[in-house]
Parts: sequence; structure tokens; C-alpha cells
Amino acid sequence: MYNVNKIEQLKKFKKKLPIIAGLFIFFVILFGCFGTVGAGERGILLQFGAVTEKVFNEGLYFKIPLIQEVVKLDVKIQKDEVPATAASKDLQIVTSQVALNYHLDPKNVNKIWQEVGQGFNARIIAPAIQEAVKATMAKFTAEELITKREDVKDQIKDNLAKRLLQNNIIVDEVNITSFDFSKSFNDAIEQKVTAEQLKLKAARDLDRIKIEADQRVAEAEGKAKAIKTEAQALQFNALLIQLRWIEKWDGKAPTYWGEASPFFGLK
Repeated sequence: MYNVNKIEQLKKFKKKLPIIAGLFIFFVILFGCFGTVGAGERGILLQFGAVTEKVFNEGLYFKIPLIQEVVKLDVKIQKDEVPATAASKDLQIVTSQVALNYHLDPKNVNKIWQEVGQGFNARIIAPAIQEAVKATMAKFTAEELITKREDVKDQIKDNLAKRLLQNNIIVDEVNITSFDFSKSFNDAIEQKVTAEQLKLKAARDLDRIKIEADQRVAEAEGKAKAIKTEAQALQFNALLIQLRWIEKWDGKAPTYWGEASPFFGLK
């Protein structure tokens, strides 16, 4: 009896198997007909593996299952930081660190996928940064790379923007995070700065000495003029002579006066 029931159940399951398989295939096809593109992404429609001109924006999309496929690329701002070595105008070797902010052109991500694929960082961006840095730094001396750093950055940005735009990559910002020179050049710069500081100090000391000398001359001239004025006054005024004597007198009477008065001319 048990075996009979089991056989009956198995027969029923076999009858339902095509229906179950059909439902499974139906749902696979159904869910394969649509999908979503996330925020900051674009969907590239491939048909039998070939890139089409269709690019899906953010949100829901529809495609033909088993025939079409959607590949997603990030179009948000991304950052790459690449070391670059170049020679300056005066043939100094300069090592720099360049930080690049960029994003893929949302309208042309299908071309990026078709021509480059996902390896655009290593294939396109890094070599472009190297070339832009070399081309720009060759226009400036090593000292100008320091004093005109903002101009250097702007020229690198312009050069890099033109190169990457050819591959549908848009430059947002470029920053030079560091400049490194050879030890000999750094020593030469330090010596130059020290010499400039000593020169400024010597100039300040010279100005101070001149001012002090002028002050002493003015003071001496003032004293000489006062002495001359007093001498003229003493020459024509006897009472002034007695006044000067009184000013210098310590208040003690001389031991011997004789007939002379200590106050000449006073009556």
C-alpha cells in the first residue's frame, strides 16, 4: 500500500515538473528583462557582447534577456595620485606627486568601455599625467617651480585636460602635493636663502649705523652751538660769570680770602 502511494505521488510530480521548469524559466526571463542603474553610474548596453550606442541613465532599464547585457561604469568624481619625475628648464631632476580629480564623460561611457575598458587608470590617466608634468616642468627653472607653483599647476591642468578629453575623461582639479629636488640643489637653495638673509641684516645694520651717526652729529652740533652761545654771553656779561662760579661753589668758605670777596663784583 505504501509503495502504491509513493508511486502515485512520483507520477504526479513528473506531471508537474514541466510546469515548474516552465515557471522557473519564465521568472528567470522576467527578471532578466530589467535592472537598475545606481546613483552616479551609467549603464552600457551590450548586445551579444558588442557595445551599442545606448547608455542608460540612473534608474530602471529594460533589455532582452540572454541577448543583451548591461555593464555599469562609475561617473562620479574619482581621485588618482601619481608620482611623476621630470627635468626642469635648468636640467634639475624634480620628483613630484600629482593628485588628479576626474570623472568619466557620462554621455560617452560606451566609447570608453569599447576603446579602453576598465583599465583606463593605468592605460590612459597615469601616462597622461607623466607627459603633462614633463612638458610643463621643462618650461620652468627649478627655482621657478617653487616660486611660481600656482602657474605650474594651472599649466599641468590645462595640458592634462586636453590629453584626457580625447579619451572622454574630464579633469576636475589637479594638485601638486609635493616637489622634491636633489640634495645638491636643496643645499644651493639653502645657501642662497642664507646669503639673502645676511645681506638684509647687513643692510639693516648699515641703516642703523647711519642713523646713530647722524644722531651723534646732531647732538655734537647742538652742544657746540650751546657752548658757543654761552661763551658769547660770558664775554659780554660779567654777572653771568659770577653766576656760573656760584653754581659751581660747594657752599664752603675758603680758608683764606685776603681782601678779596668770593663774589666778584657783588656789592
